[in-house]
Amino acid sequence: MSLGETAADSVPFFSDDSEAEEPAGGGAAAERTTEETPPSGVTKSRALITVLILCYINLLNYMDRFTVAGVLPDIEHYFGIDDEKSGLLQTVFICSYMFLAPVFGYLGDRYNRKYIMSFGITFWSLVTLASSYTPKEHFWVLLVTRGLVGVGEASYSTIAPTIIADLYVKGQRTNMLSVFYFAIPVGSGLGYIVGSQVSTAAQDWHWALRVTPGLGLLAVLLLLFVVQEPKRGAIEDRPDHHLQRTGWLTDLQALSRNYSFVLSTFGFTAVAFVTGSLALWAPTFLFRAAVFTGERPPCVEGNCASSDSLIFGVITCVTGVLGVASGVQLSRQLRTRTARADPLVCATGLLLSAPFLYLAIVCAQASTVATYVFIFLGETFLSMNWAIVADILLYVVVPTRRSTAEAFQIVISHLLGDAGSPYLIGVVSDFLRRSDSFLWQFRSLQLSLLLCSFVAVIGGGFFLATALFIERDRHRAENPASEDEPIVVPKSGRSTRVPVSSVLI
Repeated sequence: MSLGETAADSVPFFSDDSEAEEPAGGGAAAERTTEETPPSGVTKSRALITVLILCYINLLNYMDRFTVAGVLPDIEHYFGIDDEKSGLLQTVFICSYMFLAPVFGYLGDRYNRKYIMSFGITFWSLVTLASSYTPKEHFWVLLVTRGLVGVGEASYSTIAPTIIADLYVKGQRTNMLSVFYFAIPVGSGLGYIVGSQVSTAAQDWHWALRVTPGLGLLAVLLLLFVVQEPKRGAIEDRPDHHLQRTGWLTDLQALSRNYSFVLSTFGFTAVAFVTGSLALWAPTFLFRAAVFTGERPPCVEGNCASSDSLIFGVITCVTGVLGVASGVQLSRQLRTRTARADPLVCATGLLLSAPFLYLAIVCAQASTVATYVFIFLGETFLSMNWAIVADILLYVVVPTRRSTAEAFQIVISHLLGDAGSPYLIGVVSDFLRRSDSFLWQFRSLQLSLLLCSFVAVIGGGFFLATALFIERDRHRAENPASEDEPIVVPKSGRSTRVPVSSVLI
């Protein structure tokens, strides 16, 4: 495909009828089809069903991701591993997830997206099921299978938001992204709840990993037979210009000059660092606090932290819904006053979450109730970012680069965020532990988790910086012709046509 070929005229490999073909027939029949079908090629009812299916898959995605965290004390007891090796379970998953994200981002910008997602979800479901049969003597097998799960999740997370972006614009897009990102905290909470309760009911933590694979195969059937692929960028394409496909390196260069994208990505990296640390370690930390204060007996025979995982899972579900909804609503209200509302709301959420997370960690040995209250408030403010960050990316990046942008936001945010944070917390905890007493098992993890509050403050600063560039970058994304259209520049007495971007300062 040449660089000059437009997105509207291209027919990707594996493309289906909804994206590649124009309505058949002519005259009045063609006019009726144009009136009834939106530019995306997907009817309103079909678009809504598509979003609901994507939400269901996103919920399964995060439910599967945090099932392991819900039974982590049982896994530690079963394999006899320390905090460092426990942190590796999340790290190997995130590493494979983030390194494969650019591959699927590249494919998602060029080929049929629902087939790519179907392949990934099928692979993820089968590998998750296989991981539940890991023998006691081979912890490395569990590490490998958790890493392979990232392959499937990378195929979905980079592509799904771009489909929603091709179905809706402006306020409707924000609303649908809110619904989509509700699935993150709800799915995460369900991961803790289902993992801990299934493990308790079966008296075996392996069964906790056998819930999501069957639901994942159902998701594949829904993708293949219900979801319709929309036309890329058609719903926001203007008649005075066409969206151009460019090379991968050109896309990367353009994204690196998009300061709103870069800075919001670093801000979201802080969110990923904090959520990744809390997601894996919070139930274990709460359990160790209860053992240290004498509220709970030590773990001896398994099913160690089922009640802590259940409570933390419920808190995650509720705070996620409240945080996402309040963040979107606050952003919508502030947009009438300033075009910088989105990054300002994200910054506010992170800066407010930091002191509450700090209080939750330092008060754990004094009051369990106070700890849960502070966790509730901290996670609520932290969750205000999810839908807004996704919306920022979609409106500051042109449609033909969105999957690539999603992929690289995933790489950066996970590489510097939750890929290393669970492992880092475990390493610091082991380093600070002076003995294997209940006191130092709790105290060392408590001190290492204090990193989360400081990282949240840094992330708030990145979002404040994003607010300085958001208006300019949004205008460029909405008017790509103004940046790429050639102009005439005199050179040695002759006129030379060059891009506007080459002479702008």
